[in-house]
Amino acid sequence: MSASAAGRRRPWHLWVVGIVSLFWNAMGSVDYLMTETSNEAYMAKFTPEQLEYYNGFPAWAVSTWAIAVWGGLLGSVLLLLARRLATPVFLVSLIAMIITTIYSYGFTNGLEAMGGVGPAMFSLVIFVICVLLWLYARAMGRRGVLA
Repeated sequence: MSASAAGRRRPWHLWVVGIVSLFWNAMGSVDYLMTETSNEAYMAKFTPEQLEYYNGFPAWAVSTWAIAVWGGLLGSVLLLLARRLATPVFLVSLIAMIITTIYSYGFTNGLEAMGGVGPAMFSLVIFVICVLLWLYARAMGRRGVLA
């Protein structure tokens, strides 16, 4: 086996990170889909204030939210396929997540509507995971694992 072929072999952790991130990002995508389609059973758990908050999102904020969640899901698929494109896709997803979060907590009553600091801490967890996925994909690209 040549050195370049060996460099492209997928390490075991690529599968672990890829599969775990796929499930993680699928949860965000389902949340987006259920919220944006106003799924009755899903939305039943929201308070009237939360429903008003989500329904008040401007189109651009809904768009950045969509880019964040679907980009994360696509990034995970690309990571599992060992594609170099995973890195910029994760980065775009991260940037869209940051924009959405700044809007949600900086320009709306998102903190109050969602029930306080707990949801904001969860947004911080999402941010950290997004950064780590982008850094991981970037590292795998630099090691020649992603083609």
